[in-house]
Amino acid sequence: MIVYHGSKVIVEHPDVLHSRMKVDFGKGFYVTPLKEQAINLCNRFLKTDNSAFISAYKLNDTVFTSKEINFLRFETYSEKLLQFIIDCRTGTDNSNYDIIMGGVANDKVFDTIELYFQNLISASAALGRLIYEKPNMQICIRSQQIIDDYLTFIGSEQL
Repeated sequence: MIVYHGSKVIVEHPDVLHSRMKVDFGKGFYVTPLKEQAINLCNRFLKTDNSAFISAYKLNDTVFTSKEINFLRFETYSEKLLQFIIDCRTGTDNSNYDIIMGGVANDKVFDTIELYFQNLISASAALGRLIYEKPNMQICIRSQQIIDDYLTFIGSEQL
């Protein structure tokens, strides 16, 4: 599977050390199989910085079926996904997942999650809003060993 990472710099050697802590799926290296999604992220960087890059990688698909890897996948927006994102964003997630895959909290999704997080709307109201969102996907690799063993840098392009 080819995956993409949008950044202010070329990321030839990804690592989990440079990740922020309180984000959707916790500290890790984030990629997406949707190039358009990585481009949209880069467009945010271009508003404040002079450059943005999309780095491409080959992610070995066996990572998703290996018995040694603790993998969590959210197929759809769900109450479980909302709670997981809130736990990660508040720093209360204690899970030991190596890889997490699911929908990304883009601006509209983020706004809905924030309303839910602040107890301004219920989980069912939040999920009712999210079913209309365009599908997207993010993969968070939380283990450096998995990055080293399953992710291979292909190249990058500047936007």
